[in-house]
Amino acid sequence: GGVRFSSTVQLTKLGPDPVKVAYQILREYKINNADVLAREDITVDQLVDVIQGNREYKPCLYLYNKIDTVTVEEVDQLARMPHSLVGSVSMNFNIGKPDEDDLLKSKMWEYLGLTRIYTKRRGQPPDLDEPVVLSNIRKGTTVRSLCNNVSTHMLDAFNYALVWGTSAKHSPQRCGMMHNLDDEDVVQIVTKTTNQQKHDKKYQQQVQNYSDKYHKKKYAAKKQKQQRLRG
Repeated sequence: GGVRFSSTVQLTKLGPDPVKVAYQILREYKINNADVLAREDITVDQLVDVIQGNREYKPCLYLYNKIDTVTVEEVDQLARMPHSLVGSVSMNFNIGKPDEDDLLKSKMWEYLGLTRIYTKRRGQPPDLDEPVVLSNIRKGTTVRSLCNNVSTHMLDAFNYALVWGTSAKHSPQRCGMMHNLDDEDVVQIVTKTTNQQKHDKKYQQQVQNYSDKYHKKKYAAKKQKQQRLRG
């Protein structure tokens, strides 16, 4: 029992006595039994956020524009700050036109964790014009995330996926839903056959839902027709 606090790095942001500060914060939240391990130089706010469990940190990129109006020393100082990027629209430096590749777009792509996935139909070449864009800081970059992004019905009929690209050990590789995809991978989703779907536990419920929607739509159309005839 009791509270045990330890760290793998030197703590400089919790005051002269980090252990005492951590104990006081834990007592305020009525935590009397806990093992706390700090793996980085945390602040009081970070410790409180972890205890409350309702905080989520997102990556942030600071862009400093109009660097052509300040001195070289100031530009160098800004560029060396963490998570910072300097640029100039007028000089076309690190900030290009919408259809141009530049460092700003590259950094945004990196910080948002975006991944381009190209889809492929059976017997056809992949669609390289309109990729499906996934994010590893939102819904993930797995095959399951791809199915959710395309259509939720695809999850019910999913059998396996064929993957070409850097995430595959060989091309194509047969993968399941939890396979992590890399940028510019090509994926072909193979759905279950009719017989396989019939043996699925959810099949009867899906058939019933489809039947209910069909009859509901048919009844609504009939009712509208009757109203038009009366009018």
